[in-house]
Amino acid sequence: MLGNRKKTAAAAKNGAGTSRSKAIDPLRNLGVGEDEDVKRMLQGSSMVKVRSPRWQKRRTLKLLDDGVTVWCQSHKTSNRAKEQQSFSIMEVECIREGCQSEMLRQLGSSVPEGRCFTVVFKGPRKSLDLLCQSQEEAQHWARGIRTLQGRVENMTQKEKLDQYPYCCKLELAHTNHDDKMSYEEVQTLLQMINIDLSDQYARSLFQKCDRSADGRLDHGEIEVFCRELLRRPELDAVFIRYSANGCVLSTVDLKDFLKDQGEDPSLIHAQSLILTYELNEWAQRNQFMTPNGFTMYMLSKENCVFNPEHARVYQDMKHPLAHYFISSSHNTYLTKDQLTGDSSTEPYIRALSHGCRCVELDCWDGDKGEPVIYHGHTLTSKVPFAKVIEVINEYAFKASPYPLILSLENHCSVEQQTVMAQILRSTLGDKLLTKPLGGLDSHSLPSPEDLKGKIIVKGKKELAVGECSSSTSDLSSSDEEASRTEGKPPPKNGGQSLQPSVSKLSPELSELVVYTRSVHFKSFEQAARNPASELSSFSESEALRHIKDSGMYFVRHNSHQLSRIYPSGQRLQSSNYNPQEMWNAGCQIVALNFQTPGEQMDLNQGRFLQNGRCGYILKPPFMCQLGTTFNPENVGGGPGHSPVLLTVRVLSAQQLPKPEWDKPSSIVDPQVWVELHGAPIDNNKKKTQHVDNNGFNPRWDCTFNFTVHVPDLALVRFMVEDHDYTSSNDFLGQYTLPFTSLRTGYRHVRLLKLDGSSLSPASLFVHVAVGPCESSPHKSSAKSPARSPSKAP
Repeated sequence: MLGNRKKTAAAAKNGAGTSRSKAIDPLRNLGVGEDEDVKRMLQGSSMVKVRSPRWQKRRTLKLLDDGVTVWCQSHKTSNRAKEQQSFSIMEVECIREGCQSEMLRQLGSSVPEGRCFTVVFKGPRKSLDLLCQSQEEAQHWARGIRTLQGRVENMTQKEKLDQYPYCCKLELAHTNHDDKMSYEEVQTLLQMINIDLSDQYARSLFQKCDRSADGRLDHGEIEVFCRELLRRPELDAVFIRYSANGCVLSTVDLKDFLKDQGEDPSLIHAQSLILTYELNEWAQRNQFMTPNGFTMYMLSKENCVFNPEHARVYQDMKHPLAHYFISSSHNTYLTKDQLTGDSSTEPYIRALSHGCRCVELDCWDGDKGEPVIYHGHTLTSKVPFAKVIEVINEYAFKASPYPLILSLENHCSVEQQTVMAQILRSTLGDKLLTKPLGGLDSHSLPSPEDLKGKIIVKGKKELAVGECSSSTSDLSSSDEEASRTEGKPPPKNGGQSLQPSVSKLSPELSELVVYTRSVHFKSFEQAARNPASELSSFSESEALRHIKDSGMYFVRHNSHQLSRIYPSGQRLQSSNYNPQEMWNAGCQIVALNFQTPGEQMDLNQGRFLQNGRCGYILKPPFMCQLGTTFNPENVGGGPGHSPVLLTVRVLSAQQLPKPEWDKPSSIVDPQVWVELHGAPIDNNKKKTQHVDNNGFNPRWDCTFNFTVHVPDLALVRFMVEDHDYTSSNDFLGQYTLPFTSLRTGYRHVRLLKLDGSSLSPASLFVHVAVGPCESSPHKSSAKSPARSPSKAP
């Protein structure tokens, strides 16, 4: 047996040598070496960077040989070194061709639309508006960036590992114009990738990789050095546990591993994984998986903690609208705070691009009879209503095909309301819902499927003769004023009430309100007699009071009518409330300030991560029944109570970033929080100890147990922070997902930045298990949320 093991290991080693002997070419690895657009980007192009009508500077943009970095160089005539800035393809959220940014729109006909494009970045970085010398050049850059984005997104782990050492070398080459690295440059590299090694270990690793013994690492030696750093002992331990001979995984070994992971344990699946991830040609031919191949598989998207089947629309979309949680934005037009921040069309684009299905338009009379959108009685800037509707028309259904709700906060005169109605009709055309759908039950709301591709107006509505409602007295107030507080700061005149709201509604605007008529809430008893098409808005404090005093009746109300929740008027900095408390009561339109990152937006992103990120999540069955007895304040039993035991073992992390404001020489001391957010009885969080001076590959091996009483409402949040003895800990990254989308087994958690964008390659390595609670009388009905792709609902 020992002799066979040695032969197998030797064969695998020799096979690896032949398969890895090829020179590294980043562009070839990306599969874009012959792409005409990429070739033009490599040559570089002279463009004009536009910041304002007066600030327009010439820049040269050039793609570097790593295939992911674009340098932007100024044309200064001074003797100083030419100014250079760069951005990574991975930092780009999207490319917009033509005059699609607010600045380029302002320039209007003074710039040729076909020669313009805008680079929109993830996070707070300002967009880059560019004017090319020709339309052809603009198209090359727009297509080329999209091509590189898509290729990087779909890179295999093998390609990423090939790219990594090259990028490290390239970064240093820009500094010293040398193709080799000295020991001092190795130390610089270690700081770049956030690892603090002892001098003894660093020198030992350097000498091991310096096969030429000349005191410097060449290209191939840098690759070996980086691969040594990327070794994963914790993955090797899992590999050895399942390998019968300690050298390779046979298909039988791999099937056993897949079974324990809760995945498809078939021979065909095991063979397909070997063909996809195994790097060694000999092992692949003989249907073996080596430690390297296993590492590639474990680091791939296929092994992430989020169920990939939930990345598509998998839920039934034919229930009434009231049966769904709906991704919703508050004060969508604001870029920052509610007092002095800018109003813009850009936040609408970002919200819609992230699957938001309810946006807010705070409408006021503007000059020359044109309505505007801004935060009334404040210093926030104004944006034309017509411009916002144009943007909504363009981006409404790019991220989701399901209905978009326009929440109108109407402060306009009757005359300008009529203008609003005309703009809505002329701009949105057939997308705008103007009358009830035929052939549907008038006593319940239509479904997202029924309303696919439609834009719905939410606002006040005049009732026709013969129609009745117990809420006809609300016509003199805007939606949120009707509930007594709008989330607006006091007026600047110091003590007088807000400007009187409209006394009448424009018939033309009223006519556009079909299924979402805003009414003032008086009582659950009265609301139960109202049509399903009537919707009430609640401030966060009102909603919490109803949840505490009449939780079960609030859930019943939300089983057939829509509720919208909005932040308190005291949140002048656009902070957010906890949305989970509102979802626990079945509230559908839980509106948050999308422009303000933090835990609340993490939860919102996690809630709507599933179902293809379409912005609609089907509520649990116990929240959709008219006579439900579910009480969000007391879930010690009854509907929704199905306790399970969640066990999370936090093993390690990989390539954690340093806080942006830290000194270049600093190294993080990471610790991990595992949090459960859901029904009050389920809220819990636990943390690991911190690891000193290691953001590259810290290890914890901490195990936490959580009892999850209402699994259908729960979210799991992983949060990593930098421990500090003298001040508050710094946020490093997080990932939030629904408990029902959590996969069991050994998984990687792909961390996200504060703004919700990718923090790749930073990740956590965890083991997840779900089982029955020993003390629970319901344990026989408890089910694990983990499913293999072929078994997902």
